[in-house]
Amino acid sequence: MLHLAAPTRPGWLPHALLYTEEILIDHAHCEKKAASTALNLIFRYVDQPDLVGTLSALAREELEHFERVLSWLSARGIALRRLRPAPYAARLHAAVRKPEPHRLLDTLLVCALIEARSCERMRLLADALPDPELAAAYRALLADEARHFTTYVDLARRRFGGDVTDTRLAVLAEHEARCLAEPFAEPRLHG
Repeated sequence: MLHLAAPTRPGWLPHALLYTEEILIDHAHCEKKAASTALNLIFRYVDQPDLVGTLSALAREELEHFERVLSWLSARGIALRRLRPAPYAARLHAAVRKPEPHRLLDTLLVCALIEARSCERMRLLADALPDPELAAAYRALLADEARHFTTYVDLARRRFGGDVTDTRLAVLAEHEARCLAEPFAEPRLHG
């Protein structure tokens, strides 16, 4: 359903569980970045009303998720702080073609794949976190993350058709799997 070309490598979850604080802080930054990305697309494609309306709602929901994760941090006495970002998103966005309309197609699909990977990893965390409240909180986000993936793919399909979208999604999913295969030692949601 999420069109990921490869599952998360087995060592990610045990490492993430050792560094739950960093994973939570990184998750907050990821939600903030997801809202920012949706807003940036609104600015770039302001002349496309259906895209703008859909992405505006998505940006609001991403900010709600950001606030939710901030509350999880606060409840655990963890302060939000800067973290060195994982190179995952930058590597993934490097495959976006520059000329339009390819840029829009690729950007929508890269966003979809990031949401898909978030969903997969949040499910892993929900099933393994020893803190039942935090596990339930992650479980509560799964449907939203899967819907965000679908939203981006649907936007692409409406503009570019199913065949073009699905073909490019398969190519970018392979690229996404290669991006994750490159090592990054620090604990990150997408590391």
